[in-house]
Formats: sequence, structure tokens, C-alpha cells
Amino acid sequence: MTNAWDFEFTAIDGQPLPMTTFRDHPVLVVNVASKCGLTPQYDGLEKLYAEYRDQGLVVLGVPCNQFMGQEPGTEAEISEFCRTNFGIDFPMTGKVDVKGDGAHPFYKWAVEQVGEPAEPVWNFHKLLVGKDGSLVNVFGPRTDPLDPEIKAAVEGAL
Repeated sequence: MTNAWDFEFTAIDGQPLPMTTFRDHPVLVVNVASKCGLTPQYDGLEKLYAEYRDQGLVVLGVPCNQFMGQEPGTEAEISEFCRTNFGIDFPMTGKVDVKGDGAHPFYKWAVEQVGEPAEPVWNFHKLLVGKDGSLVNVFGPRTDPLDPEIKAAVEGAL
């Protein structure tokens, strides 16, 4: 059976980023954008990561420009924006598509697992992958990263 560990991204610095890097850790995968009304969620994502990092949580930011062109920058610009404005310390990928025919294979797999709810409808859509690489929960863009529902799901996945 295919699981999340079977996929690979390119890290924001251009290096390979195989999902096996995160095996045995829950991973909150979030498609992100720098010029979105939800961009302040970066702050909550970093706080969530800081709170649960030592217990094993990984937050993985996935820049995407598919929603009204709200992530137009280069990887270097995105990285600088995130560090400067939000102190982002969690791993990030290079820019990818997250829906449609050109979607990154991880996102196609997620939709195969649970159907339409897994396909991002906007920036800051959140997919929680369990330690075993299965997709365990999906949260919409407007769900704050520090929402008790997300924290409970993360705690259950640790």
C-alpha cells in the first residue's frame, strides 16, 4: 500500500526532500502563500511546531501559487519572507501545484485516500499524516493552526 513516505518533494533550498525523512513522525502538511489573507497563519504554524516539535511533530510548508497568484515569489524570496516576518523554522518545500492535473503526486495520493476533502480549495489547507504514513485528518484553510481540534488531532498522532 502506498503511503506518504513514498513521495518526495524538493526542499525550498533546492535539495531533495524525501518524505521518508519524516518517517515515524506525524507531519502537518500545509500549502502556504505569502500574499494571502490567511498568511498570518504562519505564526500559528510556527507556534504549533514549537509546542510539539520535541514530541515529534513536523510541520511542512508547501508554497503554492495556484490560488489567485498569492505566492508569486521565488523560493529564495519565500524563504526570506517566512524567516523575516514569522521566524519560520519548520521545513518547507519548493513551490508546487497542489490540485488539478499538475498536482504534486503527494496531493494526488491524498485525494485518492479520502476524496475531495483532501484537495486544497485555498491556501493553508492542512493534511495531517500519521507516524505510519497514513492520512489521518484534513483541516480547511480557515481552521487556525492553534485550534483545539488541530491540537487534539496532533496529540492523538504523536
